[in-house]
Amino acid sequence: MKSTLKTNSLHTFHIPVMGLAYTIDSPIRVAQYGISSVISIMDDELIEKMNAFYSKKFNLPYQEISQKISDYRAKRITSYLNTVDKIVTSKFEHFKTELSESKAALENFITMLPNKSEIKKGLENFLQEGCIIKENIKNYLEKNLYPGAIDINIMTKVDKDNFDKKEQLPIEFNDAHAALRGFANSTLNSSVVLSAGMNPRLYSYFESFPDFFPDENSALKKKIILKVSDFRSAMIQGNFLAKKGLWVSEYRIESGLNCGGHAFATDGFLLGPILEEFKQKKENLIASAHELLCKALQQKNLPVPEAPLDLKITVQGGVGTAEEHEFLLDFYKTDSVGWGSPFLLVPEATSSDNDTRELLAKAKEEDLYLSNISPLGVPFNTVKGTTNELLREKRIRENKAGSSCPKKYLALSKEYDKKGICTASRKYQELKLSELESEKENLSDKEYAKKQRAITEKSCLCIGLANASLLENNIKIKGEAQGVVVCPGPNIAYFDRQYSLFEMVQHIYGYKSVLNNVKRPNLFVKELSLYLNYFRKEVQEALESGNTAQQKKLNHFKENLLSGIEYYRNLFAGGNYFQKEKEAIQNQLNQYKTALETVEIGALV
Repeated sequence: MKSTLKTNSLHTFHIPVMGLAYTIDSPIRVAQYGISSVISIMDDELIEKMNAFYSKKFNLPYQEISQKISDYRAKRITSYLNTVDKIVTSKFEHFKTELSESKAALENFITMLPNKSEIKKGLENFLQEGCIIKENIKNYLEKNLYPGAIDINIMTKVDKDNFDKKEQLPIEFNDAHAALRGFANSTLNSSVVLSAGMNPRLYSYFESFPDFFPDENSALKKKIILKVSDFRSAMIQGNFLAKKGLWVSEYRIESGLNCGGHAFATDGFLLGPILEEFKQKKENLIASAHELLCKALQQKNLPVPEAPLDLKITVQGGVGTAEEHEFLLDFYKTDSVGWGSPFLLVPEATSSDNDTRELLAKAKEEDLYLSNISPLGVPFNTVKGTTNELLREKRIRENKAGSSCPKKYLALSKEYDKKGICTASRKYQELKLSELESEKENLSDKEYAKKQRAITEKSCLCIGLANASLLENNIKIKGEAQGVVVCPGPNIAYFDRQYSLFEMVQHIYGYKSVLNNVKRPNLFVKELSLYLNYFRKEVQEALESGNTAQQKKLNHFKENLLSGIEYYRNLFAGGNYFQKEKEAIQNQLNQYKTALETVEIGALV
């Protein structure tokens, strides 16, 4: 049976996926208020524990799915998503009843909605007319109110091969493939967010599930959202899927560096110019994909939509004020803005232990950094002082570097084992350190220490990014202690305490700010500063390694940054936004331009 849940854009913000645990149950917490959020379905072990926890809490039948059961990963994911679907449906029905019966609840809900909301105007009319007739309000809510979307995230590259003893299982049992099957078989009527780049095998696997194709009414039961960093990538991936009869319903543009979790830096392309290109070329994106989609659906003898299906453009990464939020919606015509890291400080919306929330509340700019701790080899935003960092450093001092690696979701390196091995595992690090030891006499102390650090700094994200939720819910954590890894974006430096959901939503819509006169750079300026630091580091590393092949790439990077600065100078010279900051923004842009021009790449030659 398919869910009857429909969703609409009640709010102009969404909560993106964060870690493995931080948004694992966000829909259960916030969907009844019309707020959309995204669950990571990478960790089926955590998912199974949360399924047991919530089934007990809401008195729902629960049957454990052990690893001995065939296709257990997909089945665990399906079962948990169905549980979330049932709970959200039930909570939403109760919430509608509460709104129709309690004037105070109705007034409170109205103050959480954006001013442009049609539903807000409709509900205010009921209050102004003074006729709080329960049946009238209930009928209005039944027709107009929907819960937030229960979307899910799959990191496309986290698609480890799986084995039965020594025999490799078929591709559909790979981790990302099984996760997709878990979502496809669920009752959810929502979207899968695909992040971390293109995986052609996984994209082709979507064709196995009818829910991703439009029906006779051009409706999609399940939708595809692509997280992208530029227009070119969106066009390539969108057309690749369209040729299979699959429509991308949303492109979710994320800042390359001013975001939480893994940071996929562009070649110096900044968020403003990227959004400008999407704004100018959105119709090209739609027309190109629609033509390919229709051809593919005809060949498959499936219903062909007469008009292009809906396509949304959304943005996330580093947004921190109502003015920035409104600017992204108005100027770039985006459909929604993702607010991630600030919600780590909202216990009603995200899952985390209190110690981690306190660490984040106290974190300043200098505590947040782009690390190399991810076994994926992609820069990873995190914060100093996590329990995971302390435990990792302790093991290094005791000559026990690495993790016992019980979950193996990131066991993707085939360097020593065809089954795959994680670069954060003790097994891998012992092999690497042994190799390094044999080279020691040919290396300076500085070179040796640098290489040693590069091996041992990898963290067990599978455990570290899941533990916060287990700690919050008093679920027993077995095995070697890994502590908590948390992955906020740099933006969290300006939020300094825990907030209620009501406070954060009011902040987003500009009704009341939670930033107490804190000195915070504009989101575009902040991203530029992060890129300038990243660029300097890349130039320095190329210089130290004598890598002249990097010169062309670095020159291109520099040109893109300078072009981006010029775009911002023109953008902020006019318009009605950021009036109070205008002069400061222009001064900062000029400073960064001067700083960038002084970076010498030619020294590499």
